[in-house]
Amino acid sequence: MRPKPMVEIGERPILWHIMKIFSAHGVNDFIICCGYKGHMIKEYFASYSLRSGDVTFDLGKDAVEFHRKEAEPWRVTLVDTGEKTMTGGRLKRVRDYLDDETFFFTYGDSLSDVDLSKLLAFHRGQATLATLTAVQPPGRFGALVLDDEQGLIASFHEKLRGDGGWVNGGFFVLEPGVLEYVEGDATVWEREPLEGLAQDAALSAYKHGGYWQPMDTLRDKMVLEDHWASEQPPWKVW
Repeated sequence: MRPKPMVEIGERPILWHIMKIFSAHGVNDFIICCGYKGHMIKEYFASYSLRSGDVTFDLGKDAVEFHRKEAEPWRVTLVDTGEKTMTGGRLKRVRDYLDDETFFFTYGDSLSDVDLSKLLAFHRGQATLATLTAVQPPGRFGALVLDDEQGLIASFHEKLRGDGGWVNGGFFVLEPGVLEYVEGDATVWEREPLEGLAQDAALSAYKHGGYWQPMDTLRDKMVLEDHWASEQPPWKVW
């Protein structure tokens, strides 16, 4: 088993896809909260340049010479935040690595074509401590319209959006003050912190009506694989 961020879509970890989305909007400084088998994420970045370029190993001199690098201009900090730490606790655990300024926060299991630059601008216009991206999840089942008299299907609609409700899409813009809403390792970000921010009128919602796809199940992974294999993967904004 591998940590979910390392599950591959098109032979690349979903984490790589997420980081490419942010990088396309000028965000190249990342802090990754490592939990279950976090060493696999560290090993991935430790050997990133080896996989993406040409290299000579001089075994006699114990030297390595890189001839060509295609690595992104990323600065990646990987922090062990505990295997059993909840989402809010993980955020608080990396507090010492955060600058005292606005930052993005997201999960490692969903892809979207959300315009992060517009999301940031919206957040700054709201003057709240936190902004979440509200999305309408894709429907998991096709919808049938039945002709009861004839015993026939009058129409069939495949993969409709859900029930029209908006849910947390996992792409946040946060101010450092949100950390005061997190008590400790056992705090679930989606519960007390977000509920408290909402009660204090400090939580905004940026509605994104475009593409958003989670990877909660094997079926979700297959959907993402199919989209990546298409000529224009919806989240490929780079």
